[in-house]
Amino acid sequence: MIEDMILAGYTPGTRQTYLNQVRWLAKHYMIAPDQLTEQQVRDYFLYLREQKKVARGTFETARAGIRFCFFITLDRDWSLFSKKRSPCRCRSGCPTLDRTRKFANSWARSSTPSIVPACARCTLAVCA
Repeated sequence: MIEDMILAGYTPGTRQTYLNQVRWLAKHYMIAPDQLTEQQVRDYFLYLREQKKVARGTFETARAGIRFCFFITLDRDWSLFSKKRSPCRCRSGCPTLDRTRKFANSWARSSTPSIVPACARCTLAVCA
C-alpha cells in the first residue's frame, strides 16, 4: 500500500493518515485487511457513523484511506466503493455539471448578476 501511495504521489502525511485508517479497521476486526469482506468494511463505516459518531471530515478520510487499500492496492472492485456517494455536492464529478455550465455562462452574462449554483440539481433545490 505504501508503494502504491508513493506512485500515486501522495504526501507523507496523507500516506500516514491512510495507513492509520486501515490499521484501525484491521484492529477493529482483529484480522488482516486482505481477509475482510465487503460487508465487514461496510459495517465498519456504519460503526464509525452511528456508534463513534465521527465528524464528516473524519469519516471521509477513513473512507478514502480504506478505499485506497481495497480498491487500488488489493484490487477489490466492490460496489461499496463504486456506488454514488450522495446527492450532488457541486464537484466536477457531478453528472449534470457540464450541462449546467452552459446555463451558468448564459446566466452570468445577463444584466442581473446572481449567485449561480454549479449544477442543475442545486439549481432545482434553490428554485424549489
